[in-house]
Amino acid sequence: MILTHIYQQLARYLDALPAGYPPTESGVEIEILQTLFTEEEAALALHLTLLDEEARVIAYRARRDMAKTADLLEAMVHKGLISGSYPNSKPPRYAISQYVIGFHEGQVDRLSKAYVSLFKRYAPHLLEKGPWTKVPQIRTIPINAAIPVTTEVMPYESAEAILRSKTHFGVRNCICRQELILDGGGCDRPMESCLVFDDAALNDAVTGQGRLITLEEALAKVETAREAGLVLQPANSQNPIVMCTCCSCCCGVLRNIKNHPEPATLVANPFIASYDAEACINCGKCAAVCPMDALAWADEKITFNPARCIGCGLCVDVCPTQAVVMVRKAARLKAIPKNTLGTYLRMAQARGPQTVLTLVGMVLRSLVHSVLAPRWKDGEG
Repeated sequence: MILTHIYQQLARYLDALPAGYPPTESGVEIEILQTLFTEEEAALALHLTLLDEEARVIAYRARRDMAKTADLLEAMVHKGLISGSYPNSKPPRYAISQYVIGFHEGQVDRLSKAYVSLFKRYAPHLLEKGPWTKVPQIRTIPINAAIPVTTEVMPYESAEAILRSKTHFGVRNCICRQELILDGGGCDRPMESCLVFDDAALNDAVTGQGRLITLEEALAKVETAREAGLVLQPANSQNPIVMCTCCSCCCGVLRNIKNHPEPATLVANPFIASYDAEACINCGKCAAVCPMDALAWADEKITFNPARCIGCGLCVDVCPTQAVVMVRKAARLKAIPKNTLGTYLRMAQARGPQTVLTLVGMVLRSLVHSVLAPRWKDGEG
């Protein structure tokens, strides 16, 4: 039967998307899909694009019954497998989710030990072979207290400014801490700590993956993150829909880039720490909070390796003598994409012309099918 190959087809489709889903010799990426998707769900996912579309458009493309398609899409949203949006007084819309950031994070509060084991095997390969090293999907911003007052700060470089630009706010549990706890590790940092905004927040409220909160509660979550020594990581766009608060002991991204000799090359952040050895009293507080060991003990004193600094600013917050401050990097970074689609386009460009063509083809296909779909009635064209 053709359905026995559906997971290979879905894996290839996901790998054609900007974030990638690189194959392995072991086939663990296929095992992940078999664990999360039924064959029917995998077959339908092949007909979704990165653009939000109504169920009728997707049913037309898949040549399926519209009502059954709508029911299956809604079930997949609630399983965290695809993205759903629910505009007021309009039909729901659906889009394919990439793996990371995407339907992996959609497994929050429903993780199994079997899936965690598979993800643990696949994550290093995904980071190495995917587009992450060229175009990160998330970026690091300093905690507000660490941003230098003498520096012009863009709104998307400040956590408070990002939050104040949003309309809807949500919070969900940290899937990375849940994963590590299931794997016998983890830490005692706050579990309910990942912030989502606007449509993503509304989607989480519908599916139960998170809950809506106020701006004041969101600001309080950022302050709690600072007190807990967590790194602020919004999506890599000027208008992020998510902001994670991460620790290097649990976060899948930070754990993996910490193993790299130069973590600073793997994050998008215009700031870096500047260390003054003469002002340092070697109290060790900065080394205790630094997630990348950029500030560390060596020969009974603090040493600083700028190639390991990801610019989180946690060291500035705890230094009693201002021996460490945040400064802008000398080399200018590429402009932060304006939105999520801009991030996807940049990732596609980094992967090559074929991925760009895939993205353009999705847009054209979606436009054409949105026009033709109204003629589609219950599997008859």
